[in-house]
Amino acid sequence: MSARSLGRGLLAFAATVLAGLALGVPTAASAPDAGARPLIVGGHDATQPYSFMASMQTTQGEHNCGASLIDKQWLVTAAHCVEGQQPSGFQYRINTPDRTNGGEIGTPDKFVVNPKYDPQNTGDYDIALVHLAKPVQAEPIKISGTSPKPGTDVREIGWGLTCGTRGCGEPPQKLQELDTKTVDGAQCTSQESPFDDQRELCMDNHGGQASACYGDSGGPAVVKEGNGFALVGATSRGQTANCPDKPGIYTNVVAHTDWIKQTIGSGGSIGIS
Repeated sequence: MSARSLGRGLLAFAATVLAGLALGVPTAASAPDAGARPLIVGGHDATQPYSFMASMQTTQGEHNCGASLIDKQWLVTAAHCVEGQQPSGFQYRINTPDRTNGGEIGTPDKFVVNPKYDPQNTGDYDIALVHLAKPVQAEPIKISGTSPKPGTDVREIGWGLTCGTRGCGEPPQKLQELDTKTVDGAQCTSQESPFDDQRELCMDNHGGQASACYGDSGGPAVVKEGNGFALVGATSRGQTANCPDKPGIYTNVVAHTDWIKQTIGSGGSIGIS
C-alpha cells in the first residue's frame, strides 16, 4: 500500500509535533489535504475487494482515517482518529475500493477509546472501537489468533497519501495496498518514539521507498489465512515527517483482543481465527 492509508492520524514524527508518533485526526472543519494524515506510499491500487475496509469521513465525504469492520455493528480504528470527536460529525463508507462511491454508509453513534490511551505519551494504546447505529451487510474480518512475529508477511491497506509528506497532495480515490513484512522492534525504537513490542508492530519500509502515510491511520494490516485475511494491526504512527524514511508503527490489534471482547460484550460477535 502506498502511504495513503493513515487516515486522519498523521504519521507525525516524534520530534516535530509528536507527528511522527501518532497520526492525528483532522477535525470536521479540516481541509481535505490537511485532514488526511498518512497514506500508503509506494503501494498500488487494491487488487481485490476488502469487504471489511472502511473510510472514516466527515458527513461531507472528506476522508480522515481508515477502520476495519470486525462485527456487523463494530469497527476498530486508531484512538487518535476518534479521540475528542463527536460521532455525529462522521460516517463510515464500507466495502468499496472507491472512497467517494459505492459500498454502504454506516452511521456511528459511539466512539470507545482505549482507557489507557494517552495522546501525550507518543500514542501508546492507540486503539479505539466504533459502534454503528445499525448493523451493515458487509462481511467483517476476523482478528488473528496469533500476533505476527518479525519477518511475517503482511499487507497494509488504506487511502492515505501516496506521497511522503503532509500536504504534498490529495488522498487517492482508489484504495491502495502494500505488501511488506513486520521487522524487529528495534527499528521502531528511539528516544523520541518509544516502541512497545508487546502491543505494537514495526513495519518494514522497503528501504525508505514504501510505507503507510498521512490518511492511513486506523486502517488495517492483515495477514493471509486460508482463502482470506485476518486482522493483525491498525495504523498508528510514523517516526519521521517523510513517511517512508523509517519503518512505521501499527497498534497490535491481536494484543488488544481481550479489551475488544470486553467492550463489545455479548451484543457483538467478533471472529478470532
